Amino acid sequence: MQLFNLTGKTALITGSSGGLGLGMARGLGQAGAHIILNSRSPERLIQPTQQLEKEGIAVSSLVFDVSNETAVLEAFRSLDEKKVIVDILVNNAGINHREHITDLALVDWQRIIDTNLTSAFVVGREAGKRMLTRNRGGKIINIGSLTSAAARASIAPYTAAKGGIKMLTRAMAAEWAEHNIQINAIGPGYMATELTRVLAEDPEFDSWMKARTPARRWGTPDDLAGAAIFLASAASDYINGQIIYIDDGLLAVM
Repeated sequence: MQLFNLTGKTALITGSSGGLGLGMARGLGQAGAHIILNSRSPERLIQPTQQLEKEGIAVSSLVFDVSNETAVLEAFRSLDEKKVIVDILVNNAGINHREHITDLALVDWQRIIDTNLTSAFVVGREAGKRMLTRNRGGKIINIGSLTSAAARASIAPYTAAKGGIKMLTRAMAAEWAEHNIQINAIGPGYMATELTRVLAEDPEFDSWMKARTPARRWGTPDDLAGAAIFLASAASDYINGQIIYIDDGLLAVM
């Protein structure tokens, strides 16, 4: 369907060397977009870039650290020099740190906030500036979490950052919607990735999660592809400032 066709569009997905980022990148590529994978490690981009190429997806890579403003500015300058237009931005890069608040060091709090929230502001700001200048619209998808709506013990900075993602999405929409830029968010449920391996390997947590999730299973990166395509395409042209939870209804039945 043409509503979901991304042919001729270029999508930058931060933190996309694996996990959720790579899953969404693959989906956007299958819908026709040229994909720009990102990581701060060039070595981590070799295999996924080659894999997407084998799948017939137009793909390139861009190495920069999303938590370093200077690196972000340089990355966008390099895109400008190559006349690469980012039509779709997915702010996916994220990390976690599990520790109770009373034991949490400020440096660890700041590291999570910088990577999970401030990076979405900085990368989103640079992409948004260019979308505004070109005056041809654009799509920004910020990646939130179940913790954009509900908290869990021992992940306070992650929870604060993902709650901030929800409100940053609304703030961007408030400023840029009139310029035909749609900014929305995806809130993944419990997805089986390297970030959640410690939870999946904990029998008690695994049992709790499956008992609370209607489908009784972990999600996969591929489960986010449909929502990413929808929010990146013309099908969502009148949707702005929203967060879609891809959690199989976990929040609905808590």
